[in-house]
Amino acid sequence: MLDQGLLDAVKSYSENMTRPINFVIGSGDHEKRAELVNFLTQIAGTSDKINFDENTTDDSLPSPISFKITTEIDSKETETGIVFSGIPGGHEFSSLILAILQSGGHTIKLDESIQNMVKRIGQPLQFQTYVSLSCHNCPEVVQALNEFALLNDGISNEMIDGGLFQEQVAANNIQGVPAVFLNGKPFLNGKVDTARIIDKLQQEFPDLLAASAEDVEQLERQDVTVIGGGPAGVASAIYSARKGLKVTLIADRIGGQVKDTQSIENLISVPLTTGNELSANFEKHLEEYEITIKEHVSVKELAETDNDNYIVHLNTGEQFETRSIILATGAQWRKLNVPGEEENIGSGVAYCPHCDGPFFKGKDIAVIGGGNSGIEAALDLAGIVKNVTVFEFADSLKADQVLIDKAKQTQNIEIITSAATKEIKATDGKVTSIVYEDRSSGETKEQDLSAVFVQIGLVPNSEFVEGFVEMNRFGEIEIDEACKTNRKGVFAAGDVTTVPFKQINIAMGEGSKAALSAFEYLVMQ
Repeated sequence: MLDQGLLDAVKSYSENMTRPINFVIGSGDHEKRAELVNFLTQIAGTSDKINFDENTTDDSLPSPISFKITTEIDSKETETGIVFSGIPGGHEFSSLILAILQSGGHTIKLDESIQNMVKRIGQPLQFQTYVSLSCHNCPEVVQALNEFALLNDGISNEMIDGGLFQEQVAANNIQGVPAVFLNGKPFLNGKVDTARIIDKLQQEFPDLLAASAEDVEQLERQDVTVIGGGPAGVASAIYSARKGLKVTLIADRIGGQVKDTQSIENLISVPLTTGNELSANFEKHLEEYEITIKEHVSVKELAETDNDNYIVHLNTGEQFETRSIILATGAQWRKLNVPGEEENIGSGVAYCPHCDGPFFKGKDIAVIGGGNSGIEAALDLAGIVKNVTVFEFADSLKADQVLIDKAKQTQNIEIITSAATKEIKATDGKVTSIVYEDRSSGETKEQDLSAVFVQIGLVPNSEFVEGFVEMNRFGEIEIDEACKTNRKGVFAAGDVTTVPFKQINIAMGEGSKAALSAFEYLVMQ
């Protein structure tokens, strides 16, 4: 089941373990049980620090194809709170390997302030994370919650392969992944990261997660604080560090929106790469410099000081002074803002065709948007679903001609232009149809379908600086040719700004330019 290359990688990784771990499987029969036993046996065979005995079972585990990870501390078997229901292959194989390593003593790389917050939680939290093995967003959620379980004995996380537990998926009306349940109730759905999980927990348990600035050592005054970890933010941080400046980078995740991109074919000098590969290269490049990286953390407030510097307030309770700021927070998927959209996210309304497309195999679906993103999504989905209807508001498609030609040649793709989406309807918690206006005739029409994939571009992540810097009516931060905002010592770069053409190459250049402008500003102070 596992090729030798993967097994050799596991063997290599396990050398970093400082204590043994055990796989303990559930009891009972299942058609997939023999496959799971073989899977775990192969992994255990790579290292004497990984133990598995199929005859040692735990009746409390959810199913015969569930297994938990325990570790040995002071020669005593200890629960980690980590459970996998299903066979974690595909994208989730990395979640399993990371769980093995961290349970075996490997360092958890969450920011110290986040670790302290998680450790403070004083009541039981039982997470269940439904995934698809083809979902590239799911591992980030599974891995974060597994880390939480390792940090706090009162927290547990069960990864559930939705493909093997269809009855549970149906009972919970799950039509999108990752779908996270907390103590048996819906908690989060769709593309989320560690920072979003922390924000949600702070909303749910404000007293338990009350941030304290005393929990961690406060940063000394920084020369440049970069907010955002996408192409613009990473370029800004690297260029600033190369100038010998004291730099902190604050980001939900390194890579930002890039991390959700499957194929990148227009990064100059690199014919083909993926979002994950590029994000990994960002991290590697950042490590070459003395940059303080605060990942999975969000900025709550920026305040000006009496000496023309700024105070950065984080959601962890930390705060520090900085001489300049570069805003590079990028953008996120734009929503339709029509009735039925928000309430049906994860129940037929989706934004990631790669993650949620498999849930609608053999069904009729819609893609809203006729730009490159929309037509690419339609082409991807056409190989999975029965029929794709593309709805475009304008009179013609805006995608590149090569994509339009390919879509028109695909038999199960229909294209409707001059269509204004008015409503998404659902019955019993599942999307059933879309209502749209034919802008040519003014006629209102309704089309039956099972899902709506929204692909209408991006909206800037600028809410947290509203009123702090000038923005245009689209929420983009106003900048000049040197990436300066209207506020002294504050610069901005990339998709969050008014710079035209939201592209990786352009964002990198703008980030570099913002760093050079910040350096020039600091030198002149």
